[in-house]
Amino acid sequence: MKIAHLAVWTRDLERTKNFYTKYFNAVPNEKYHNEKTKFSSYFLSFNDGSKLEIMEKPTVLSINVSKDYECFGYAHVAFSVGSVEKVDELTKLLVDDGYTLVSGPRTTGDGYYESCILDPEGNRIEITV
Repeated sequence: MKIAHLAVWTRDLERTKNFYTKYFNAVPNEKYHNEKTKFSSYFLSFNDGSKLEIMEKPTVLSINVSKDYECFGYAHVAFSVGSVEKVDELTKLLVDDGYTLVSGPRTTGDGYYESCILDPEGNRIEITV
């Protein structure tokens, strides 16, 4: 058994798609839109075969998020980039481009080298070796 994909609601589908394609080399499928329900989505595919579905619908409830705010449910998505240097490079690029750094880059207490940033929607993204 394997996880087929993860899904996340977004307020700005195109901005979120562009974020994951630019920084994480995601390849989007053709946009799906249901005019009746006003639901739209993309499946973003990554080079290891994993997929992230990003979804938008005007009736989805919103909460305010910040780098200091956490809530129950899914906590983050982690991307392994292959080396300490690549963690540092991608983290710097994201911060330089205005994305919020939550933590790191650092070695955690359990031995992982990682950083954590917020995507355009405030979702936590871990960048790991």
